[in-house]
Amino acid sequence: MQPDSIATIVEQWKRERPDLDPTPMYVIGQLFRLTGELDQRLRSPFSAADLGSGDFDVLAALRRSGSPYSLSAGELSRTVLVTTGAITKRVDRLEARDLVSRSVAETDARGRLITLTAKGVELTDELIAVHLDNQRRLLAGLTGKEQTQLADLLEQLVSTLAADH
Repeated sequence: MQPDSIATIVEQWKRERPDLDPTPMYVIGQLFRLTGELDQRLRSPFSAADLGSGDFDVLAALRRSGSPYSLSAGELSRTVLVTTGAITKRVDRLEARDLVSRSVAETDARGRLITLTAKGVELTDELIAVHLDNQRRLLAGLTGKEQTQLADLLEQLVSTLAADH
């Protein structure tokens, strides 16, 4: 990461257009840069487990849903925030590896439930521990109080954007 590239851009705008406050550009620029950096650093444990992009999200959603670790494609779609088509592709990959199974829903013969297999539970439990350790390491430069403050500020920003939409 280049630590001052965004600051340089902001300073240039301050110089060229002193009538404008470029502070929002600095905040948004830092968020964009951080998103890319975090995505890159968080991906490696999943790649090492031969999981495609978003596959762990499906496994984690099923695991945290509680026993029997089953959700419909629609429930998964809402939980993971992707289309049911994207869920279908991910479930196909995971089913091919015996990490999930599909079954007919008891309440609707047209509906299908996606369920973690024992192998899927084991892999998910292993990866969530690695994932949380990785996240902890990435946030180690902030104190616990700073992490809480940052989380609160980001939640406030998300709420503001949601209300504005």
